[in-house]
Amino acid sequence: MEIDKSLISGSVTMLLLKLLDERDMYGYEMIATLRERSQNVFELKAGSLYPLLHGLEDKNVVTSYEKEVIGKTRKYYSLTKEGRNLLNHKEKEWKEYAKAVTDVLALGV
Repeated sequence: MEIDKSLISGSVTMLLLKLLDERDMYGYEMIATLRERSQNVFELKAGSLYPLLHGLEDKNVVTSYEKEVIGKTRKYYSLTKEGRNLLNHKEKEWKEYAKAVTDVLALGV
């Protein structure tokens, strides 16, 4: 079943922050990890991901650095303290939202 893009767009920031909470990653690694873990529900394109990451950098939520791996220079992103705080807030917000939706859907049962 195809998921409505508006449902996905509201959660992408939280999901990226969650990935970076686990370890530093480069862009295409984030795209592949999201796709794999979501069983192809989250199909981010580089053209969507990088502007989002740059915006998070501007807000000091993530920081970036370059690292050479097997002769290739990659830009890695890392979560800041502010990013961890935002992730905690977003996770609480999501749990409250998901519970409310589940409660409303359960009313018809």
